[in-house]
Amino acid sequence: MDMLTMAGAAVRALTARKQAPSLYDLCDPVFLGRKHGDPHISKFYKTALANPALRPLLRSAGLPELKDPVRFRAIRDALIAARDASDPDWAAIGRPIAALLDTVKLQHPRPRPLPAPTQMPRLADIDSAIRAAGDHLLRSWERLGFIPTYAAFNLIGDADLDSRAFLTALTGLNARSYKNSTLLFNLARVFIARSPVAGVINPPWRGIAEPMWEPVQIRHRSAYYDAFYIEALLSFIDTGLGTPEDVRTARRIIADMTEFCIKTSRERVRSADGESFDVITALAPPPHPRFSRFFTHIKQDLGFGVYVPDCDTTACSISAATQANSTDPILDQPLIDFYASYQVRAGANAPLVTVPLNDNVDYDGGIVTWIDNVAGERPFGNDLDPTLNLDVLEVSFRNCARWKIIETPSRLETVRRIVDFHRRLVASGGFADPKSHVYYLPELYCAYFGRCYVAFRALDETARRAIDPDGVFDFIRGHVLAYVQDELVAREMNVFDAALALIALGHLDAELAQLTPALHCILNHLGEGGGRGPFKAYEWNKMKTPTRILVGGPQVTSAFVLMGLALARQAILRAQHRG
Repeated sequence: MDMLTMAGAAVRALTARKQAPSLYDLCDPVFLGRKHGDPHISKFYKTALANPALRPLLRSAGLPELKDPVRFRAIRDALIAARDASDPDWAAIGRPIAALLDTVKLQHPRPRPLPAPTQMPRLADIDSAIRAAGDHLLRSWERLGFIPTYAAFNLIGDADLDSRAFLTALTGLNARSYKNSTLLFNLARVFIARSPVAGVINPPWRGIAEPMWEPVQIRHRSAYYDAFYIEALLSFIDTGLGTPEDVRTARRIIADMTEFCIKTSRERVRSADGESFDVITALAPPPHPRFSRFFTHIKQDLGFGVYVPDCDTTACSISAATQANSTDPILDQPLIDFYASYQVRAGANAPLVTVPLNDNVDYDGGIVTWIDNVAGERPFGNDLDPTLNLDVLEVSFRNCARWKIIETPSRLETVRRIVDFHRRLVASGGFADPKSHVYYLPELYCAYFGRCYVAFRALDETARRAIDPDGVFDFIRGHVLAYVQDELVAREMNVFDAALALIALGHLDAELAQLTPALHCILNHLGEGGGRGPFKAYEWNKMKTPTRILVGGPQVTSAFVLMGLALARQAILRAQHRG
């Protein structure tokens, strides 16, 4: 991010002359000083949009079409209905805001092509970067007692959340508080995107993964994040580059994080047929998420009062525990049976997906995201993300024998239907379309497919043939490699892009020369994180509702860089051995 550009945009926003009704002209009379109606929506407005930091930037940002009193009144009436109606008609409320959203034009990053470097970096430099990333994770744990991840709000919203997707979300989400925040965030993004404030909120960046602006990050801990930190530290141990003390510390941290994943974050739920299962919740009860005191107090006001378990956190946590050689009985439950109750069957239980933001994807055979807790709550409705379905396959392959997947026809069918879901996605080219993904980038899908592919290849030949008799995994491998080689590493990257490229290329046994651009990118930017770590924070995953919320952090970047460099190092050493 260019801080000079952001500063110029801030000056223009603060000094702009008001020429049309602003967000505050529209909303202040509706939400400030009102004692009746839904109290949450007024609290949300005051906390998220009318706060002292944002108001000076947006006070002069107006929309000329709101000079039309009929249109102005239609939007205000919709907001009043959202505040006062006991059972709001969310489709009707959303329509006038959706019409404004149609005037916002956002696009995904389009990095420019770059000539590929030809010389492989020195192995000693790769080793130094691995040690720096590993040391960053160990030091973070020693300082904080956990390895943090951060969330950051980008109020301009996601490029894929257009007016149609906005109405889909508004009617498909369950919790009223989450509908409130989605409504108001998307109203605000119109004023932001069509004013100089856009340059402050959404400055241009290098590569694909979005950098995270440090002042608005919310630190927290989740089993999902710990699962990947476990994998990163296992990679660090396997490189042999840590000192004996580093290895002892890493093993102690892995044991603690494994317990956090499968014990602290464990929650008992029931499947559709009434059978009890232990799953992993997205956020464990307080104080375990380690929120700052400030965010703990405003979390409810922002619409994040209820969290439920999810299929992705469960899959990644069980996978990490398996890799860490846990003996906890939770690993013995055949989780694939539970996932079967959340698997979409076209024409039968397709309504499982209540928030189809990516309805360009054929959902048949896919597993949805959110798990009903014991109370039956599902505040986010439900959606279906392709990358999550890779994680379900990966954990199933790691526990294939334990769960008797090949020997049990119903379990084998569930797995094969997920494989076929991915076959159709990749054959259509949809895996490379950002719109197909709810929480991740296409580049992350490629990296996670690499993880999944390695777990599949580790099965014996009989199991591989039973799961994939038609060679789907090799078919997908070819398409993913082509995408990474032709679209990702052939263009300008940032460090996180490069780490994802190395994870995909390393796991999929790409030619050594294909690793060179990503290696140079990482090594050339070693130290960019300043005092926060060896690298900056970038987008790892995101929420598209209620607005674009990025999740990542300097430690996340170090973890993914470590995993990518470790794979590249293995490939280089293999090539040297053969040579």
